[in-house]
Amino acid sequence: MLNPKHPLQLALGLTVWSVWFVALYGGLSVVCAFAPPAPEAGPWTALNAGLLALTLVTTALLAWWGWRCWQASAHTEQGSNARLITRVSAGCHLLAALATLMIGLPAAVLPACI
Repeated sequence: MLNPKHPLQLALGLTVWSVWFVALYGGLSVVCAFAPPAPEAGPWTALNAGLLALTLVTTALLAWWGWRCWQASAHTEQGSNARLITRVSAGCHLLAALATLMIGLPAAVLPACI
């Protein structure tokens, strides 16, 4: 992981979110095109379990990065560029974690290929 004060932190969270988004819906589309699960199984399929696991792991990673950046901002001198970077990065990581969770949670309650 990058140092919490590194400027790339500003884009890291939303970049990870976008890669997760493409992997989630790209993988879902490929599986539904070639080997769709039975619709009567509802959300209790291996596909949904995999999508939910990917969502939870990504959310946890982004939340941890956000917490780590926020903690680093508490130990950075006030008024410095590093403090701005860590605070804004923490917000971006936490926003990406929330977006990941909100977009991925329907995998827990909806059939995958409807």
